[in-house]
Amino acid sequence: MDEHSTPLLVEVPPSENINDLLATRVAEHGDAPFIEHKAGPGAAWVPISAREFDSRVVAVAKGLVARGVEVGQTVGIMSRTRYEWTLLDFAIWAAGGVPVPLYETSSAEQVEWILTDADVRVLVVETAAHAAVVDEIRANAPALRDVLVIDEGAIETLVADGAEVDDAEIARRRAAARLADVATIIYTSGTTGRPKGAELTHGNFVVLSRNAVAKLGERVCPPGSRTLLFMPLAHVFARFIEILVVAAGATLGHSPDTKTLVADLGEFRPTFILSVPRVFEKVYNSSEQKAAAGGKGAIFQRAAKTAIVYSRALDAPRGPSPWLRLQHKVADVLVLSKIRKALGGQASWAISGGAPLGERLGHFYRGVGLHVLEGYGLTETTAPTSVNLPDATKIGTVGPPLPGCSIRVDDDGEVLVRGPHVFARYHDNPAATADAFVDGWFRTGDLGSLDADGFLRITGRKKEIIVTAGGKNVAPAVLEDRLRGHPLVSQVVVVGDAKPFIGALITLDAEALPGWLATHDLPEMDVATAAKHPTVLAALDRAVERTNKAVSRAESIRRYTVLTTDFTVENDYLTPSLKVKRNRVVADFTDAIEKIYSGAAQEAHS
Repeated sequence: MDEHSTPLLVEVPPSENINDLLATRVAEHGDAPFIEHKAGPGAAWVPISAREFDSRVVAVAKGLVARGVEVGQTVGIMSRTRYEWTLLDFAIWAAGGVPVPLYETSSAEQVEWILTDADVRVLVVETAAHAAVVDEIRANAPALRDVLVIDEGAIETLVADGAEVDDAEIARRRAAARLADVATIIYTSGTTGRPKGAELTHGNFVVLSRNAVAKLGERVCPPGSRTLLFMPLAHVFARFIEILVVAAGATLGHSPDTKTLVADLGEFRPTFILSVPRVFEKVYNSSEQKAAAGGKGAIFQRAAKTAIVYSRALDAPRGPSPWLRLQHKVADVLVLSKIRKALGGQASWAISGGAPLGERLGHFYRGVGLHVLEGYGLTETTAPTSVNLPDATKIGTVGPPLPGCSIRVDDDGEVLVRGPHVFARYHDNPAATADAFVDGWFRTGDLGSLDADGFLRITGRKKEIIVTAGGKNVAPAVLEDRLRGHPLVSQVVVVGDAKPFIGALITLDAEALPGWLATHDLPEMDVATAAKHPTVLAALDRAVERTNKAVSRAESIRRYTVLTTDFTVENDYLTPSLKVKRNRVVADFTDAIEKIYSGAAQEAHS
């Protein structure tokens, strides 16, 4: 049984809470920008100082108090990522409340479950459409008193409501919570079953963020650094970053619409980026397709290969050769600098989490000049448990434990975690809480290994291990991550449980398809037509063949089928954090899977 721990760097008094982080920021950098906010697409970014933000927090907190929110009561937020979410989060904490996030894509059934399970009394939603979803289930959520709509003046209404509430009442409430008290309840989006509400404490956020700043802040996010938040704030990763920037003295921006993300990156110019791997994949694939469409596909391919070879050479004892350095400079002028510019031009660091990034992308981006520090964590661990460090990076791993965190790999390969960042319990679910721990260690459900330096490598999900009819154990993540790197591929689900060999369901990327067709001198066609086209299938054959080189013959994909339906958040085959709901896919596409094993699917090259 392997185990590794990293000592705590910063001790935090038990009387502190998240409100103290903002108070410290105001005291130390009160007049410096904390948030840059813009009213809409095309508008200018307007800086808001920490002191000004704190004043707005107090005003909104007073409105919540006037609406009857008591210390310890839950308040729901259902919205895209935007400035008002961060304002509401800190206002709810200032009022002594407990914010409960809901994804803006949530169905009426999901909204009903979260509102009733968390006993939400006041809910703030972004749009009238969100309010309409709530109206569908309002009769089944009797505790819900008020629904306020951001786009219809919710913030202004709360400020007006709280005009008569004393500052002293907010000061009293701000000091009420201690490290051990619940700060938020985040419902695991989950790939199966009804979501469980993970109760994360003030201590989970405060201790982890202060120690992360102590470990990473000087290089990655020093005071004055900037990051643009575009991941859903209903997700634990984004919530942690929202709090981390307060402790780090960094400036935060919000990009609520992926359609304007590239423009927002160019305008906001972040110095560090936080994202899930799928976004990094999309940037790579779209850059490749754009180059190909302009007749520069071969130049891009050579530059990408040079970036990867250069990055690998950085890990060699002698480093890159003079010739490789020259090749890299040429590649930078022709291609790589343009990718940096698309990301805002100032970012030299990125943190990736939520799913495996893969060594290819990790080396590519480091060759570009963006050092992607891959990390690992779950909702129950307040996001990061481990992360690669600026001065200690091993691409392909998720780094060593953060300060105060401990990682153990059990005898069966499961990753166990312990530390001040681990959640308290599942809300009103003692049975699930008991199942989640063994001897004080949280059972992540992930499989992994620790090397001699304490760097963790994730190899798969314990419950997703496929056992073929021949008894071979196969971790699908290795195959899925590699195959998903092809520009034609959107999603991959590897199958084969109790079957004679491994197969795969593949979906095509509708956004990338037109560019790929054009560069291969093919006419325009829809996904359904492309899924049967011999040139497309030949390209997928080659991609599967390359993917299979990473595994043994018994683990390789032997046949696959191309679906005409992609997996998305909207059709409920992806979680909001872009993870495939494997059980749902397998249940709904049984005919396609049987097609693989009846011999009617595409035969993959061996």
